[in-house]
Amino acid sequence: MDEAVREYIDAIPAAHRPLFDRLDRLILAAYPGAAVVLSYKMPTYKVGRCSLYVGAWKHGLSIYGWQRGRDAGFTARHPELMTSTGTIRLRPEEAAGIPDEELRDLVRSAFDPRPGGLTPEPAG
Repeated sequence: MDEAVREYIDAIPAAHRPLFDRLDRLILAAYPGAAVVLSYKMPTYKVGRCSLYVGAWKHGLSIYGWQRGRDAGFTARHPELMTSTGTIRLRPEEAAGIPDEELRDLVRSAFDPRPGGLTPEPAG
C-alpha cells in the first residue's frame, strides 16, 4: 500500500476507524486485486476503469464515485444516507444496522462493468 494511503488511514479518528476497516475489508475481499491509491486526498479503490473513493470526515465515512443506479438498491433502502451531490454519508451508528451483504452489494455494483451494474435479488 502506498505510504500516503497508509498515513491517511492511520490518521482516521478512532471512532471511525472500525467502520473504515470494515469497508476496506469488504472491498478487498470482493476485489483482492483492487489498487488502493490516494486520489482527491482520500483512499481510492480502483478496479479496471472504476474508482470508489472512501473519505473519513467528522460524521463518519463518505463514499463517492459510484454512478447513480449502480448501487444495488442501497440508496433506495437508505435514502437518508444520500446527499444531494450523490454521496453516501455513513455514520458508525447507522452502519451498525447495515449488514455486510448490503455494503458488499453496493461495492460490487459500483465496480460491475455491466450496464446498470449488479441487480439486487428480488424480495421473496
